[in-house]
Amino acid sequence: MKKIILTLGLVLAFGLANAQDKKPASTGEGFANGDVFVTGLISYGNTNDKNTDTKTDSFKLIPQVALFVSDNIAVGVRVGFTTDKTKTAGTTTVDNPGFLAGAFARYYFTPASKFSLFGQLGYDYMSKTDNLALPNKIKTYSNNFGLGLGLNYFVSSNFSIETGLALLNFGNEKTDVSGDNGNTSFKIGGDFTKLSIGVNYKF
Repeated sequence: MKKIILTLGLVLAFGLANAQDKKPASTGEGFANGDVFVTGLISYGNTNDKNTDTKTDSFKLIPQVALFVSDNIAVGVRVGFTTDKTKTAGTTTVDNPGFLAGAFARYYFTPASKFSLFGQLGYDYMSKTDNLALPNKIKTYSNNFGLGLGLNYFVSSNFSIETGLALLNFGNEKTDVSGDNGNTSFKIGGDFTKLSIGVNYKF
């Protein structure tokens, strides 16, 4: 799977270089063939439970970039890093760094408009390491396929606000522990309490 993601990344990088050579600077709101946008996720969380003397820190950084290969279709890749650490009474009890790589494709229904609804199909590969597992560190690998809907609203010629909602998800997860047969999951239906909101920059 890593090779697939790397190949998609190289294709996208080549397309980005060609698109910027061929496409004049875009000055209007909306998307068009050859446009490129960047977005992503960055978050930090901290909790401190004084009743149990437990402190938890979490961090996520997942940038993504996409290229419009036609007026309606954009393809992109994302890579990211996550970490979760917990200390209880000064002793580390959880230490789980992770790496994510993914690819996605979108279809925009009215890309040249200020508002544009899109459908997205995506795939993510993720590996996490339990640094505290004994006698050896334990790695967990997961694959995730998802289908969702989103909406872009341009507030200027370069910036847009984006919301997204997952509609369907299928995934599997497995550790590198001998005898682990892994597990699979399937979810369908949108949870409107978990709408994602972000900002896109088009160039």
